[in-house]
Amino acid sequence: MRKITAHEVALSALSCAIATVFLTLGVYSDVFVFTGYMLAGVALMLPLAAHSYRGYALAYAATCLLSLLFGSFRFWDLLPFVAFFGLHPLANELQIKRRFNRWAACALKAAWFDGIMYVTWKFVFAITTEIGFIDTYILPIILVAGTAFFLLYDYVMFRARAMVNMLVKRIGGKK
Repeated sequence: MRKITAHEVALSALSCAIATVFLTLGVYSDVFVFTGYMLAGVALMLPLAAHSYRGYALAYAATCLLSLLFGSFRFWDLLPFVAFFGLHPLANELQIKRRFNRWAACALKAAWFDGIMYVTWKFVFAITTEIGFIDTYILPIILVAGTAFFLLYDYVMFRARAMVNMLVKRIGGKK
């Protein structure tokens, strides 16, 4: 097992700090929550760009714990990040590294996303909503609108990954 370099440690620490800030802001702002998830996911790409899976794992775990602490232990607001948005950069990296079929991987990730959105709905929003139409048709709504959103999100994240990789390569982190 190779030793983690100081550069990888710095990228992981920076990744954790940025992701924690975005998640904490997202938890405190209902309007910013999904943007916070997305930007925190982009921040977690930093160690992956240097091929540091241990650095990513540590940054992800620390981000989740620190965001829970700074977010006043609002676990349900962090559930989508912990279960999907924080792990999505790793899934994309493994998809590319292992050369999985793009369409099969996209279908699998879309089902994963829809499942997490459904669980989040059931445990967080279904309790507080009083709109009968949404409660009745939440599964088709998530399957159609959620999958459409995921396809756009996945495309944007692959583009962001390319930019993060280029940035890390410029500062000397990629071999």
